[in-house]
Amino acid sequence: MFAGQRIDTLAHFAGRRRILRLLAACAGMATPLARARTALSLSAGAPGTQAHGMHERRITQLIGSNGWAGAPDDVEMWRAMGISWGRGSVGPGQPHSPLDVMRVDKTSSAFDADLPPALLANKRNGIGSLLQLGYTPWWNSRVPRDANSAPVDVAGWTRYVEAVVRQYSAPPYNLRHFQIWNEAAGTLSGGLAQATFWHGPDADGNLKTSKPYARAMQDYVDKIHIPAARIIRRYRAYVVYGGWPDQGGLDNFKTWLEYRSPVWNERMLDWVDYIDTHYLPVTDLDSLYRQYVKNGPARGVWQTEIGDAYMKDPHYLPRYFFDLAVWALDSDWDDPNKYLSMVYHWDGYEPFRLTHRGPPERTYNVSGRSLVALCRTANGTLSAFPKAMKFGAGVDGKALLSGRDLVMQVSAEPGWRSVGVTGIRPPANANARVELIDAVTGGASAASDIAGTWSGATLNVRFKVPSVTNGADGTGNSSNSGHSGNSNNPPHRHLAYVVVHDVNMA
Repeated sequence: MFAGQRIDTLAHFAGRRRILRLLAACAGMATPLARARTALSLSAGAPGTQAHGMHERRITQLIGSNGWAGAPDDVEMWRAMGISWGRGSVGPGQPHSPLDVMRVDKTSSAFDADLPPALLANKRNGIGSLLQLGYTPWWNSRVPRDANSAPVDVAGWTRYVEAVVRQYSAPPYNLRHFQIWNEAAGTLSGGLAQATFWHGPDADGNLKTSKPYARAMQDYVDKIHIPAARIIRRYRAYVVYGGWPDQGGLDNFKTWLEYRSPVWNERMLDWVDYIDTHYLPVTDLDSLYRQYVKNGPARGVWQTEIGDAYMKDPHYLPRYFFDLAVWALDSDWDDPNKYLSMVYHWDGYEPFRLTHRGPPERTYNVSGRSLVALCRTANGTLSAFPKAMKFGAGVDGKALLSGRDLVMQVSAEPGWRSVGVTGIRPPANANARVELIDAVTGGASAASDIAGTWSGATLNVRFKVPSVTNGADGTGNSSNSGHSGNSNNPPHRHLAYVVVHDVNMA
């Protein structure tokens, strides 16, 4: 349905992400330099097959990526980074004429890679697969030859959706999650009159000069979302919303979730199983959870795109996913698929991607190594840490339990810093076994740079932050991407994990 359009372009407008062309081509298949192993165990069954309410909460359940793993070596890197879901395109549908044979066996930006083997490899390796449904072939586009246009004939759209869901919800694939479109919206808060991926009348091919699409969301709900969602549900599968863009505004998103279509006499919300947004900080997810998930009707809150240029800050991903885990543990995380965020993108040539695809061989970038460090450090069953913590001057942080380990993620200024934890019993030998682990490299500090002592039921930890920190450009120099999620990362801060092993809860 992409009609051969290139969809991996990135541009920035007014300091914000503007155009994210979805789902880059499948990556090269080189061997990485390093094979970092974690405790991640991806079973033969994909995440989407696990039973509701019957799971051990793991950091890996929260981590996905745009694209497919590809070669076996790539799968091993996904395992090390904790990536348990992939997201990709499906098509090309009927690209040239409604008389074309329906083709839904290809993926990648140019539909030049075979989709079925990728999905079967994901299933074999315990990786969940999300298929993104879109867009409009040129012969059916309201805006001439525009793949992001509203369709003229809705039947052309539903034929494509039916073909995809019928094939891939059945054996041997058994997919249960399908995403409808991508970032459909109307006028954006940043000033664009039409959304990047949803065009209507008065779209002139230039996002800055096009006039507003007055019925953008009405047409999306009536012609795209509900018709597709009805097909998805008919095959006993789940509807993932198409990813509300960060520039669209949450209040605006809620307005359209609750919009009642006069064509169907139903709200869009009634046809959404997973609320989905793009590029928001974790704090913005809470209102969506409380309003639409805590008491229904939706099953969870996803972000099918995060990261991108924000990953120029090497603290972005480890802070985001640690924050997400802490928040999820306090937000009824009773299903392995309830909360998920997918990195855009896991490979490429920009230095901030998770990996560099080579040649000569695929290697981890800084952002990828930070995920390896997180998954190695918090590799047990997660639970909330209910006790009080007191951070000393120049340090802040959050905590969770990973198995029997207390893991505190701390952002601290150089020098000796401290944190006190009440409500845990000292070990028999009265000495805490503690570690200070670099959140970017995963390296442990010297034993002399961290010490834990008890005073009654309070553990006091002192640790030494290096003078050359790992934030924000990896050299000790600070840079801020402008994302609100980075507001607690002032200049020259170091991001690390203070780990207390085998804690005894009082």
